[in-house]
Amino acid sequence: MIKVNNLSKDFVGKEKLSVLKDIDLQIDEGDFVAIIGPSGCGKTTLLNIIGALESSTKGTISFDDASPEFGFVFQTPALLDWRTVEENICLPLEIKEKNKKVTELLHLVGLTNFSEYYPEQLSGGMQQKTAIARALVFDPDVLLMDEPFSSLDEFTREQLTLDLQKIWMRTKKTVLFVTHNVEEAVFLADKVIVLSDIPARIKRVIEIDIGRPRKTSIKSREVFRGYVKWIKEILKQ
Repeated sequence: MIKVNNLSKDFVGKEKLSVLKDIDLQIDEGDFVAIIGPSGCGKTTLLNIIGALESSTKGTISFDDASPEFGFVFQTPALLDWRTVEENICLPLEIKEKNKKVTELLHLVGLTNFSEYYPEQLSGGMQQKTAIARALVFDPDVLLMDEPFSSLDEFTREQLTLDLQKIWMRTKKTVLFVTHNVEEAVFLADKVIVLSDIPARIKRVIEIDIGRPRKTSIKSREVFRGYVKWIKEILKQ
């Protein structure tokens, strides 16, 4: 479990910029949580503070595990061009348990036949799959994903949401997923955290009561469209 209590973040330059304000949040183990809000509202900052990449100005974050491990997937895959897919994935391990773990992940993300390819030989979607596998290779407690599909075309993005759902259902990792796409948030998440403009506060935490696995056809159903409409209305407020 992750508990965020009274969290705020200010950036101080010539003037103080308050980005996050009094964030209270609980994320249970195994939750898939989407974070959505206006552009520049601090979604990535919140993710980075939870993952210990940035410090908060005030407030606390506590974990059931005293020292959880985090896997990160960013907007761009950030792969090493001189390493193959397999070599990129096993980078966090530095060869430790390479054969068993990497082989399992190559199969899970559908890249078994591309293990010896280099990043320049892969499509954008395959590069991001490699980045996801790399983030999972050391079996982190929490997977933090910062708009990982934002640069992909619509067809590839849709396919990767299906792939990510499959990966999550298999691994049951706790996932925090930042996105600007309301439909993507509703399709993937158990909970959608809706943030206000800066200084960002939590407007609403919405539980998505739709069974799994979710197929693309769910997007045309009234229940799905209802959640999308509700979240968009909250964002406009």
